[in-house]
Amino acid sequence: MTVDERKISNTTVIQNLILENRGKLSVSGVLDVLSFDDQVVIIETELGLLTIKGENLRINKLSIDTSEVIVEGDISSMNYSENKNVEKTKGSLISKIFK
Repeated sequence: MTVDERKISNTTVIQNLILENRGKLSVSGVLDVLSFDDQVVIIETELGLLTIKGENLRINKLSIDTSEVIVEGDISSMNYSENKNVEKTKGSLISKIFK
């Protein structure tokens, strides 16, 4: 899917990311939390996968009914990617474990 196709297909999707003082991130448009620990949180959103990196990360609010997640901690980066990337990463991680 090209960038132009993504813009056309996502015109009805509204997603908000509100970062307060690099310590509290509110995300709307959340479908699922795929994985989390104190350094990385991976969230499936309507616009793709959102990877949040930092230190001492924790999920303070998770509501699939309202499609909201609040992550707190020392947030250093946020990155969007396609869903395919996590599947490849999972496969390689599992293959490494069972070698």
